[in-house]
Amino acid sequence: MIIPSQRLYWLLLLGMVIALLLAVVFNQPSSIWGTLAFDAIVLSLAVWDGQRVKPYRVTVTRYPLHRLSIGRDNPVVLSVRSRSSSAQIRLRDHYPLEFDISTPTLSAQLEPNHTQEFTYTVNPKRRGEYHWGDIQVRQRGRWGLAWLDWTIPASQTVAVYPDLLGLRELSIRLTLENTGTMRQARRLGAGTEFAELREYGVGDDTRLIDWKATARRSRPLIRVLEPEREQTLIILLDRGRLMTAQVQGLKRFDWGLNATLSLALAGLNRGDRVGIGVFDREVTSWIPPERGQHQLSKLIERLTPIQPVLLEPDYFGAVTRLVNQQTRRALVVLITDIVDVTASAELLSAMGRLTPRYLPFCVTLRDPQVDTIAHTRTSDIETTYSRAVALDLIAQRQVAFAQLKQKGVLVLDAPANQISEQLVNRYLQLKARSLL
Repeated sequence: MIIPSQRLYWLLLLGMVIALLLAVVFNQPSSIWGTLAFDAIVLSLAVWDGQRVKPYRVTVTRYPLHRLSIGRDNPVVLSVRSRSSSAQIRLRDHYPLEFDISTPTLSAQLEPNHTQEFTYTVNPKRRGEYHWGDIQVRQRGRWGLAWLDWTIPASQTVAVYPDLLGLRELSIRLTLENTGTMRQARRLGAGTEFAELREYGVGDDTRLIDWKATARRSRPLIRVLEPEREQTLIILLDRGRLMTAQVQGLKRFDWGLNATLSLALAGLNRGDRVGIGVFDREVTSWIPPERGQHQLSKLIERLTPIQPVLLEPDYFGAVTRLVNQQTRRALVVLITDIVDVTASAELLSAMGRLTPRYLPFCVTLRDPQVDTIAHTRTSDIETTYSRAVALDLIAQRQVAFAQLKQKGVLVLDAPANQISEQLVNRYLQLKARSLL
């Protein structure tokens, strides 16, 4: 298809202005025929200019799109190669309309026989499968009178997963800690499991000296301990009514799902057996605890299709299912949200049932907007009322957390967009202190 360029419109407008001047100033009405002839010649040249592009059309390919991460800027790369002629081009990729995009249209000037890559990012807000369309290309003719417009077939179906980019970053971080921080922890004797004997050094804890080994070898030796491995981590993820709310552009459930997978990755990396249950009025998904990296792939595939529902969660039923399935002591992390003591009475009762047999850990996802409203000074009645409501919500949550702590439940209340990092850090602290 031939698309007129801006230069063509200016030439046609110039012909009309010249005809108008000739007719008014020089009183030559017949100049209109000259203008029409001029316009016909310009249009013919524009069509020819566009047609001449065909032998020199650029080649455009999109790098294969794999699994995208929800709530992240996912890069999309287009590779463009020119032929024996320079090329001025415009590209438009037919991405799913539900995505936020950094640059809808890409433009460039390519030298002859040159390859260039163009990158833009898409940010999906919902998980699921989406249709990605073809690539629309426009290349301007040498005279700049017209664009040749054509479409390159490149349609495909793309799946949006939880935050896989965040999991990759976390995996790198944990690997570095295993080769750095964990070695330091072993040198300091942190943990409960015996790892090795080594010579006593300045600053070592004298309580860790192995006196029998010291007597046998005639030099002071200490026991090096490391955090116990092969423990059990169970994560219960609420997908009920409160988890359907939008927080920072994503549903609260999606933030919770990202945190669940991040915690599972950390647990598997530390050698724990990890299991997950997702519940509303009943436990809709139960993945028994296992160890090994294959478990993470299973968790991602099983949990990705799950969506939150407008149902009240049955906390007591979820805990009962857990108690029946898991007889060994375990760290039980329940990811949900809290309104106040009254609305969360069942949650408080259910978490209390887990002590002392298990180590219960209640994790709640706070809305950062509520914090912002609560800590912003106000100057009118409407904003003052909103601030008062926000402060009351925070106070009610604190009362509920205090009751959970009295029952021996660990608590973490963090902004939804920071929950993954804070939850993993808290888990690593629990492991280092051997609380389980």
